[in-house]
Amino acid sequence: MRGAAVKVWLVWLLMGGMVAGGGGRLAEAQMPATAQTDRLAALEKQAGDTATAIAAAQTAGDNAWMLVSAALVLMMSGPGLALFYGGLVRRKNVLGTMMQTFAMMGVITVLWALVTYSLAFGTGNAFLGGLHNAFLHGVGLAPDKDYAATIPLQTFMVYQLMFAIITPALISGAFAERMKFSAMLLFMILWAIFVYSPMAHMVWGKGGLLNASLGGRFPTLDFAGGTVVHVTSGVSALVTALFLGKRLGYPKVAMPPHSVVLSFIGACLLWVGWFGFNAGSALGAGTLATSAFVATHFGAAAAACGWSAAEWLRQGKASALGAISGAVAGLVGITPAAGFVTPMSALWIGLIVGVFCYFMVVKVKAAFGYDDSLDAFGVHGAGGTMGAILTGVFATSAINPIFGAGKATGLLEGNAKQLGNQVIGIAIAWCLSIVGTLVILFVVDKLVGLRVSADDEREGLDLSQHGEEGYDWAS
Repeated sequence: MRGAAVKVWLVWLLMGGMVAGGGGRLAEAQMPATAQTDRLAALEKQAGDTATAIAAAQTAGDNAWMLVSAALVLMMSGPGLALFYGGLVRRKNVLGTMMQTFAMMGVITVLWALVTYSLAFGTGNAFLGGLHNAFLHGVGLAPDKDYAATIPLQTFMVYQLMFAIITPALISGAFAERMKFSAMLLFMILWAIFVYSPMAHMVWGKGGLLNASLGGRFPTLDFAGGTVVHVTSGVSALVTALFLGKRLGYPKVAMPPHSVVLSFIGACLLWVGWFGFNAGSALGAGTLATSAFVATHFGAAAAACGWSAAEWLRQGKASALGAISGAVAGLVGITPAAGFVTPMSALWIGLIVGVFCYFMVVKVKAAFGYDDSLDAFGVHGAGGTMGAILTGVFATSAINPIFGAGKATGLLEGNAKQLGNQVIGIAIAWCLSIVGTLVILFVVDKLVGLRVSADDEREGLDLSQHGEEGYDWAS
């Protein structure tokens, strides 16, 4: 409809220009009928060519932004998350920890091409996609208007792949320094199939139970993965940490990060890459991408300030590790809300999530004594849950009228029902993650064993799992 309107407008404009002034209308009236028909056909062709050029320019711009966004999201995994997690573990486990993230870049990509893209985004039922797009059948260079009308479906597919890569990699922060590499691979493959794919389909896929843009039964606002990415990975991380048990010596033996410098660099790369994560989820280079970009930055900044302030009040100083942890928490919290809230609301969300995640990491973790090695649950599970709730509070139709022009979106705008839908989406993500992860861990443990031996754990993952060391102090 928009293309047709542009074409009619251009025809009218061109005809008006031809006949305006200087007796033009009289000359047109005296023109033979065949000449008038030819002139009109030429004008229509010119208008059509112009409309086509405009559409092609929009497609080129949107596609360029989405390819850059895909690269930014991949950068979040490697080097971003690999450096962030790698610096937080002890020196003997740095390569083993980084390798877990890098392995996801290879294994999940192959799995995505074979089956998980189809399960997540193919046409199926309310809970899971079908196998029509297995082996990327039908995933070509033409757009799928249900997902993104101005970019090739392959661009959409590869962009969503980057989310599928980083999500299981986030879980590795909970079992750092104690899971077998072989067990990790099998666990992640099964988790991507049976936990990530159903959740992605329910929230973002055609016919999904929670899909807000395509008429899901319980429309859950999740712009870039608060429930799909962070709640699922964070809750699964907690389940995995509890199932595996604590590291040898924890908490009596001090296990400080071996290089906060590496983690600092990784966190900065995550912050930059997150613009592709959130602003890219607009699936085009329009004003919605701008809004998500701004909200992302403001949310991260406010959370870094909130976490640091809470730490300063409690300990008398603000640490670098606390500041970068707060920034990541803010990025997690703003993820579901980025395309629905104003910049000022983003500041509030970031501040609330930053303080809340600090409380979860410092107080709740200590109270219950679980060994979530790198605080994957405290940041991603807790931050994603709080962010999804706050999305239902602050979302506004002025930013994204997802339910139609003039219709209220969030609680503060008058749509109290949306908060209920957010809770339903969160509850489904929690239940799927808990049950799915427990079953997968049980199966993997029976097949290959989950945990390295005590001797291997003392030696470190670098040598015991990969036969190499991160640092050669002799050379």
